[in-house]
Amino acid sequence: MAKAASPRRRVPVPAPVLAKTAKATSAKAKTAKAELAETRPALGRIPRFALAGTDGRTWTAADLAGRTWVLYFYPKDNTPGCTRQACGFRDAFARLEAKGVVVFGVSPDSLKSHGGFIAKQRLPFVLLSDPAHELAERLGVWTRKSLYGRSFMGIERTTLLIGSDGAILRIWRKVKVDGHVDEVLAAAGV
Repeated sequence: MAKAASPRRRVPVPAPVLAKTAKATSAKAKTAKAELAETRPALGRIPRFALAGTDGRTWTAADLAGRTWVLYFYPKDNTPGCTRQACGFRDAFARLEAKGVVVFGVSPDSLKSHGGFIAKQRLPFVLLSDPAHELAERLGVWTRKSLYGRSFMGIERTTLLIGSDGAILRIWRKVKVDGHVDEVLAAAGV
């Protein structure tokens, strides 16, 4: 005859054990926060980079010395959110250009993909290709994401406003597309 399962009995956890667990959890959170800080630079200077642009040039931060510029990272060409974001910058381009602000979009997509995106959306600015996500990683924009229970690495929608001396003036992380370009315009004094 099978023996009936006994009901589970809760065993009280002594207070010192709870305190140790809380400290360990707190230490893990601090470690995770420190690791995140290492991968996401505080406002400082834009790191050196060399990325191919849709205009046929290889762009570097040194090429933009003396100019204020916007560098916005987006996940993928021709997707709904990325298209709305690009078109927002397109529609504000004349106002930014009038103030001397240069705009660049960056994603891991190929130059061929970028070219099609520019033609389809009539974008007046250069898109940079970061296929190995080197600049994205250095700026902490290449992050772990999850969608429908699947975890993967990808671009976190982020915008940087960079001053004429290469200093990062403002960073917007986890950008929500609607209203974002207006925030950038305000920060750039446009």
